[in-house]
Amino acid sequence: MAGEQLSVRVDSWIWSVRLTRTRSIASDACRGGHVRVNGVRVKPAHAVRVGDEVRLRHEGRERIVVVSRVITKRVGAAVAAECYVDKSPPPPPREEAVTVAVRARGAGRPTKRERRSIDRLLGRPAAEGRRDRRPGPE
Repeated sequence: MAGEQLSVRVDSWIWSVRLTRTRSIASDACRGGHVRVNGVRVKPAHAVRVGDEVRLRHEGRERIVVVSRVITKRVGAAVAAECYVDKSPPPPPREEAVTVAVRARGAGRPTKRERRSIDRLLGRPAAEGRRDRRPGPE
């Protein structure tokens, strides 16, 4: 395409195709060793060309993309998706959030009795030396 460069900085390209929110995050990822181009850890100024495989570890997930078009300016998500071929493994399924016991605001610390019932509910073993004098609700 006319006016298109043959290579561009890897941090700029990662930001341009929206793999990271900011360019500084992309640069920090490169400096931290979280970006590999064709299997080699790279610095932010490393050149990326069409056909290169870029691996980015970000937010607990590894993204594997093959560069299909080199761009320098950030573009919309639809255009950005055309600039690479995504070969990433599917994201792990989201684990359902565990319900957390909620106390009324201002209720203070749980009493000893409440703490023991919480321990029983969560399946924690009773501590040595503690005895319940009254049978708890079961």
